Amino acid sequence: MIVDCHGHYTTAPDELGEYREKQKSDLLDDPRFQHSKGIISITDDQIRESLEGAQLKLQRERGTDMTVFSPRASWMGHHIGNESTSVTWTQHCNDLIYRITQLYPENFVGVAQLPQTPGVPPTACVAEIERCVNQYGFIGINLNPDPSGGYWTDPPLGDRYWYPVYEKMVELDIPAMIHVSAACNPAFHTTGSHYLGADTTAVMQVITSDLFKVFPTLKFIVPHGGGAVPYHWGRFRGLADMMGKPPLSELILNNVYFDTCVYHQPGIDLLLKVIPADNILFASEMVGAVRGIDPETGHYFDDTKRYIDNNTELSETDKQKIFVGNAQKVFSRLKLN
Repeated sequence: MIVDCHGHYTTAPDELGEYREKQKSDLLDDPRFQHSKGIISITDDQIRESLEGAQLKLQRERGTDMTVFSPRASWMGHHIGNESTSVTWTQHCNDLIYRITQLYPENFVGVAQLPQTPGVPPTACVAEIERCVNQYGFIGINLNPDPSGGYWTDPPLGDRYWYPVYEKMVELDIPAMIHVSAACNPAFHTTGSHYLGADTTAVMQVITSDLFKVFPTLKFIVPHGGGAVPYHWGRFRGLADMMGKPPLSELILNNVYFDTCVYHQPGIDLLLKVIPADNILFASEMVGAVRGIDPETGHYFDDTKRYIDNNTELSETDKQKIFVGNAQKVFSRLKLN
């Protein structure tokens, strides 16, 4: 069994995007326009068609079994509109994920987008977390540490501002993948710098906080291999030491996990060498940020299973932890046959 902990519905039918464009149009005339949810007419056949030639095809070809699936990250767009905009958009996106998990229960399990809005306390997210976990059977959430889209206007992750979300996570025993959305700041490329910079920033925010003393069972997944973190692990260890913090193995590694969305062999090898196998979850992000074929290898960049298989230092026990065991540990609600 191989569980891919990081997949997004990047191939949704056009009707979803049309709904979003209508929301944006409404906001042009009145930025405070209050959106109601309404209806998006997407059939089960359209959902099947959107997946059969994409995620499902790649699962079969690459030998993975289950994908932890969430709405398209770059479309979360928390900086767009107001709270009503985000709530209604988020509900539709999560509804589609639920429908996918009902159509393909052996292939997909849901993770929720949150209705975040810059400057709006995340208490607004609690109802959607409860809906998705208790009604839809979702096993986690995606938490955006920067709903402003590249301007970082909300407090850091260690701040009490975020505690309502953390309290609900602990109550329901679900993890959060720390995942930003599209950058509206022109200084950042969304997938090339904003994503990776946010991953790195999130880790530094928890290092400089006492978050895991307050919430000792809180679980974060930092995607994209942790951004710059594994490469600069010595820097982070040194900074923690200078601040009088415990070693990183005590400070964060009981709570923070990294995925394998790293798109070349040397990068994966570094991740596996620096970060303990107990803290790594297999992931590919397919169909995601990098979709092409690597001209140096002739294989798709995001065929990350190959990199794990090709690593000569990992024991079979550690490979099984990365492929499935750690997912079961982190996503305690994950049920596998």
